[in-house]
Amino acid sequence: MNVWLGAGKTMTKTTALHDWFLVAVLRCAIVIAAAIANPPALAAGCSFELQGEGRVVAIIDARSFRMEDGREVRLAGIETSAAHASALSALVAGRNVTLRGQTDAPDRYGRQPAFVFVQQAATPVQNQLLAQGDALASGTVADKACAAELLAAEAAARQARRGIWTDRAAIKNAESRGDILARIGQFTVVEGKVLSVRQAGATSYINFGRRWTRDFAVTISRRAMPAFEAAGISLKSLENKRIRVRGWVEARGGPRIEAAQAGQIEMAGEN
Repeated sequence: MNVWLGAGKTMTKTTALHDWFLVAVLRCAIVIAAAIANPPALAAGCSFELQGEGRVVAIIDARSFRMEDGREVRLAGIETSAAHASALSALVAGRNVTLRGQTDAPDRYGRQPAFVFVQQAATPVQNQLLAQGDALASGTVADKACAAELLAAEAAARQARRGIWTDRAAIKNAESRGDILARIGQFTVVEGKVLSVRQAGATSYINFGRRWTRDFAVTISRRAMPAFEAAGISLKSLENKRIRVRGWVEARGGPRIEAAQAGQIEMAGEN
């Protein structure tokens, strides 16, 4: 059968189908080449470099688990308590996971810190635990997009009073010295108005009380200052501002939290 093309020209049906097939193949090749050259972007936030994949075979504690290949993994960017181990188990036990992070170097306990994605999930397990109120953001993630993502998930749980946040005293008052001292050795969130910022030797002190030897204060070492400067935080500008700080409580005369990363300090309400 001939196909009329006009102006006295004809082509066979076979030739027409052949040309159509070549065009279709060419279009597919262009699409595939574009996909290879421009792979789909990972979700924003905590999607770092791929650090491994595998199946979770055992839960060690509220933020650590063991992989089938023997690796022990610690969830990066969050802090939890032993009471919340079941929350992690419900999300990852027996599941295939993808590990992402800025490095696969183990911590001092031999665990690999990572952001953990179950199968093809767009957000890490950390976000789910925070949104459920089963964890606190550590404030130690240097990547701004990731840190903001974690804090947003935590804030959603706090506003909805889920998990940890059902306790109205989950955030300690900076003026309640005794309540903070009762948390020595524990990761704690403290909120209050900064009275003064002073430097003594190689350490800067963010003071929340007049009795600096007894009242709560945040300490920042000189070696940590570049992280705050890079984040655009001037310590002096915090005076008379209400802030929220997170970290491990120590007793050095009065209760102290050492801040090594800018993300450990955030502006609170009423500023």
